Amino acid sequence: MTLQQLKYVVTIADKGNISKAAQELFISQPSLTNAVKELENEVGFTIFERTNKGVIVSSKGSDFLGYARQVLQQYGLLEERFLKHPSTSPRFSVSTQHYPFAVKAFVEVVKQFDASHYDFMLRETQTYEIIDDVNKMKSEIGIIYKSKANEAIIDKLLKQYSLSFEELSTLSPKVFMSSMHPLAYKEQLTLDELNDYPYLSFEQGEHNSFYYSEEILSEYIRPKNIKISDRATLSNLLIGLNGFTIGTGIVNEELNGKNIISKPLVSDEEIKIGVITRNNMRLSVYAETYKNLLKSLV
Repeated sequence: MTLQQLKYVVTIADKGNISKAAQELFISQPSLTNAVKELENEVGFTIFERTNKGVIVSSKGSDFLGYARQVLQQYGLLEERFLKHPSTSPRFSVSTQHYPFAVKAFVEVVKQFDASHYDFMLRETQTYEIIDDVNKMKSEIGIIYKSKANEAIIDKLLKQYSLSFEELSTLSPKVFMSSMHPLAYKEQLTLDELNDYPYLSFEQGEHNSFYYSEEILSEYIRPKNIKISDRATLSNLLIGLNGFTIGTGIVNEELNGKNIISKPLVSDEEIKIGVITRNNMRLSVYAETYKNLLKSLV
């Protein structure tokens, strides 16, 4: 088993296709296929199931890839620390719910290191996918929240995958809305007052349970509901439809502009914002810096 083989299988998993992975790695497809077969023969199980649409990671392969990613990241740390000219681009990946402060911290990491080459990824995605990304080492860090309603389910899933949750801050829920919203003049808002306006929430795909919802108090029944998938659409609908959503209340004018505001919601709920990482895994210098920036922003 070699580092090159580990890099091969991780790239195939990321691309979901051997042909695309071969292009990324600058080798022929037959050579890549043979290298994977040799590794599978050595470990004694199939890492990838072949299909007409590409490849699917097997159950044992998923566990193997988690360790492979960790080995490659640790090797990258050795290169960064002891080699003057690293042979590979530094890698760092974050999976997060749709938080402007997560983007702001990511921007600051890139600015602080100002490297001549790097391979970073910021993935705003669904709650279950965030946990799965960290479990499979697609991301070093995940950013989610816990509340009274979802804490038991989230903790059970994190324990199952040997992941840790480190709380950054506990916040009271706020209502995000347009600065021109008819209720924008009020000092605080109740759920009943918001019933006449469209409620915006991020869709969660096949795991569309309120336990995985990005919005606290999502179990509350509302007459007008709109599902969305990205923050740009959220901002447009907050302004265009006098919609609202419920979250941390952290607004970044640099990223959101001055048209989006937050107002306190009358509620005894709490939002525990935190980062998830794999147990007993040493984070890269980029991940540590990112986590510290998150603390200062939240």
